[in-house]
Amino acid sequence: MLKSTITRLVVMLFVLTLLASGCAKKPVAEEPVISGQTAVEVQQQQPAGVVEQQVTDTAPAYDAAAVARAAELAASKGLNRIHFDFDQYVLTAAAKSILVSNAGLLRAAPVVKILIEGHCDERGSDEYNLALGDKRALATKNYLVSLGVAAERMNIISYGEEMPIDTARTKEAWAKNRRANFKVKR
Repeated sequence: MLKSTITRLVVMLFVLTLLASGCAKKPVAEEPVISGQTAVEVQQQQPAGVVEQQVTDTAPAYDAAAVARAAELAASKGLNRIHFDFDQYVLTAAAKSILVSNAGLLRAAPVVKILIEGHCDERGSDEYNLALGDKRALATKNYLVSLGVAAERMNIISYGEEMPIDTARTKEAWAKNRRANFKVKR
């Protein structure tokens, strides 16, 4: 748990660093001296455009697309699934804690859209489990909205009992299968 929290913090810091690096302003020097000459004297001796080219080549380029791709990657790697108690769609304290972290990643990557998948264990009818999976996905979405993630960025779907993580018929396997997953949409 501590390792995943640290990993999420590192990813969030990376994304924020990328976003901030494009916005930083450079201090302006009064009048730089190059080999005993001022920049104006150097510019007068060189053909037009040469000094401008040198300045352009040394300035860091801000690539919004690269920042968006990095944010999408961070969000897709950092979104953790949550689990539910038997026959419940109410979020547990542990699930809320994970969703707070997921919301932070999503707010840091505002172009990312996600699909929230609701899942159940094999007990109950197909119809009941589809409805319960839908309620789980909707509860998850609503909580993320309350944490500042735009509702338009999220869609939900229920798979009921159709996509188990663990096919064993044990309490542990059933607990793994009662979940909400997150998929980044392309």
